[in-house]
Amino acid sequence: MKQLVLDLGAEPAHSLETFQVGENAELAYMMHLFAERTSREHFAYLWGETGAGKTHLLQALAATPASRYIAHDAPAADFTHSPDTTLYLLDDCNLLSAQRQIDAFALFNQIREHGAYLVSTGPVPPGVLHVREDLRTRMGWGLVYQVQGLSDDQKIAALTTAAEARGLTLSASVLPYLLSHFKRDMRSLSTMLDALDQYSLETQRPVTLPLLRDLLLQGNPTPPANLAADPKE
Repeated sequence: MKQLVLDLGAEPAHSLETFQVGENAELAYMMHLFAERTSREHFAYLWGETGAGKTHLLQALAATPASRYIAHDAPAADFTHSPDTTLYLLDDCNLLSAQRQIDAFALFNQIREHGAYLVSTGPVPPGVLHVREDLRTRMGWGLVYQVQGLSDDQKIAALTTAAEARGLTLSASVLPYLLSHFKRDMRSLSTMLDALDQYSLETQRPVTLPLLRDLLLQGNPTPPANLAADPKE
């Protein structure tokens, strides 16, 4: 059997439609308004744990016309208002350097002056974010949402639905095992589901726990003790 080369690092394109809403119905609705530039509020700050979907939302919004995604370490020019950009997306505000905090503060003021929109993110509410005080104040200007991560049951339900849409039948133990032995954010889990589908087709084997373990071992030839010791199904 030929060796299957899998790119588990590949990331699917993000969209508002592929965001797993869970307990974030109001947030998802407001992000659609920001995408359409029809929100009465021009600023929003999203916070939550890693993998909850903050960057997914920003990159989905970045796919809309006249938008600019700004990483925390982007060049100074990205922190300057431009007439052809109406939506700015500032990610990982907690990682901004001292100089970029100054630049971000200036960008907030420029956006307000020109009537543009801005969505920013961080791991904690703006009031306790470790940035300069005047920037914290700007981040609290508009809407503030905690992005609620999916529960394990919600992740399993979402992945089951995605598998059914592919015509992929999963053994009952596959998804609980995957949640225990792989990255837990939905982006990584969805990528692994794609890889499982591909691997199943390539090997002509059903998607069972042994198949999943074989795939995980391909991505990690030196398995952790808990992976190597688990019994096969």
